[in-house]
Amino acid sequence: MSCICFIGGGNMASAIIGGLYKRVPKGTGQSSIRVAEPLKAARTQLEARFPVETFADGKQAIEGADTIILAVKPQIIPQVLEQIGSKIQPGQLIISIAAGTTCETIENELHRETAVVRAMPNLPAVVDAGITGLYANPHCRQKDKDRAKEILSAVGQVIWIDKENLMDAVTAVSGTGPAYVFYLVEAMRDAGVAAGLSTETATELALYTVIGSGQLALSEPADVAELRQRVTSPGGTTAAAVAVLDGAGCDEILRQAVIAARDRGRELSRTAL
Repeated sequence: MSCICFIGGGNMASAIIGGLYKRVPKGTGQSSIRVAEPLKAARTQLEARFPVETFADGKQAIEGADTIILAVKPQIIPQVLEQIGSKIQPGQLIISIAAGTTCETIENELHRETAVVRAMPNLPAVVDAGITGLYANPHCRQKDKDRAKEILSAVGQVIWIDKENLMDAVTAVSGTGPAYVFYLVEAMRDAGVAAGLSTETATELALYTVIGSGQLALSEPADVAELRQRVTSPGGTTAAAVAVLDGAGCDEILRQAVIAARDRGRELSRTAL
């Protein structure tokens, strides 16, 4: 495995590191993955979990790394790039998982053309079941794209996006999406309790229904709309429930939620420029 340097050692960085180490042979040296993390307690925790080398200073950590992963909050990207910018060498690939941070923003902060892949993983990455949208700027070579795909595939599926302005839509659907699912499960649980079930029973029923339905949809060639129609027998219990959802305009409400998330992502991108 080539040398990867994470700038930031938070939850998503830890998830990707864990996924990568599940894929490499035992005995891989500590130099394979480095992490720059200012908090000593976080560095100690990372070293206890993984065979990584940690640094308090990002400038030292990126020396010799072929891939630099920006895993920090969007608002401190300018500060981080100012600190490490002078040490970034031609040929090093930058992967950013900072939401709303454009490739142009990163290049402007570095004051030069740089190979940048923008990535939007989602929360299920922490259990290796995520999906990540990827966009490569024009300076990326095929080997850079292959490298980014290899790294993010360690925590789930990846999908390439052709236009960077669509990354905000990716964020709205899959990045924010786990919250929609948790919201649905919460509502199903509460409704089940209101119908007389215990909280534990209602929670388990809701969770496994969501998990199983997702697995079924992935395994079936049919569109999800057709699957919904299959389970909705005319005059049956499902038809009664779907009629209520349709009457309340749930599809339009969800569409508005996704658009609101997309638009907020665009606002964050403009703020960062």
